[in-house]
Amino acid sequence: MMDAQGSGQGSSKTHFGFQTVDEGAKAGMVHGVFSRVASKYDIMNDLMSLGIHRLWKDAMMDWLAPRPGQKLLDVAGGTGDVAFRFLKRAPGATATVCDMTESMLIEGQKRAEAEDMAARLDWVVGDAMALPFEANTFDVYTISFGIRNVTRIPDALAEAYRVLKPGGRLMVLEFSQIPNEMLQSLYDAYSFNVIPVMGQIVAKDRDSYQYLVESIRKFPTQEIFASMIREAGFEHVKYRNLTMGIAALHSGWKV
Repeated sequence: MMDAQGSGQGSSKTHFGFQTVDEGAKAGMVHGVFSRVASKYDIMNDLMSLGIHRLWKDAMMDWLAPRPGQKLLDVAGGTGDVAFRFLKRAPGATATVCDMTESMLIEGQKRAEAEDMAARLDWVVGDAMALPFEANTFDVYTISFGIRNVTRIPDALAEAYRVLKPGGRLMVLEFSQIPNEMLQSLYDAYSFNVIPVMGQIVAKDRDSYQYLVESIRKFPTQEIFASMIREAGFEHVKYRNLTMGIAALHSGWKV
């Protein structure tokens, strides 16, 4: 649930969790997080969310409604969860999984689904802010639990717009903000007290999962993020809260 993307240049500042860092340093720090946790990534997702992330990804597919023959680009695609779901629902479709962290892609290629769908899948190391694809190439662009790790989110959204064909669709699944202060406080208590300990026990890496929960709290609200998608040029932008707003789906179209 924390697929990684992003790089940066120059001396501008950004956040890495609750730390303030140089933009140029963030990509390497995020890359380090996902390189360290790649082998335990899938099992930690199930443990942290009690398996609910699977329902969220299924809800994403329900709203997306994949169609036969479509070309999907799944950015920050990690171990392939979203691409596999898309291909199962769309006969003759193809998917490109793009991630900054090669070790995450390697873990994905070990999964049984990857072997079964090998002829319809590509695995590409790439940066969300400078995608290695031509303009107007894909029918669908997805990014799940990855856009909050990008150094400059507007740059990633601009790249999503560029690589989509006219009529193409963007869909983002990301942790969000619960619009109820008491429930948000309870969720924060779980996040900050349980998840880093779980990361230490299962993945032998407390710091990476401390970053995870901090990055979630730094991500914009649903309305602010929707406005960022509109500013990138997308139209018919909508969002849906999942599990009271712990996560949200955002949809937009390149018209």
